[in-house]
Amino acid sequence: MPQDVYVSITGLQVRRVWHIPSFWSHAIRSMVQARKAPGNISADARTINGVHHTLSVWTDQDAMRAYLTAGPHLEAMRLFPSIATGKVVGYLAQQAPDWSEVHAIWLERGRVV
Repeated sequence: MPQDVYVSITGLQVRRVWHIPSFWSHAIRSMVQARKAPGNISADARTINGVHHTLSVWTDQDAMRAYLTAGPHLEAMRLFPSIATGKVVGYLAQQAPDWSEVHAIWLERGRVV
């Protein structure tokens, strides 16, 4: 039986046009950090219907939390309320969703951050 993975989906929208440079600066550094993080299986980003989504897959929730609370991502989380709005969802699954499913999962199950 395959082992479950931890799936994390985020969807963020920049509050104002002048926040875009700061948003992308933090997003790029956070993505580099995620891809190098212990326990990361995959990390990718796409814009769907004007929402900037990330889809990351982890060996377990502890690995994702270690990434979440350190380095560039921690800096981004501290700045987030002033530059963007969004929702997140995380869950265990036997496999990651396809990108065609990500936006719908986010809409249905995401919690506001």
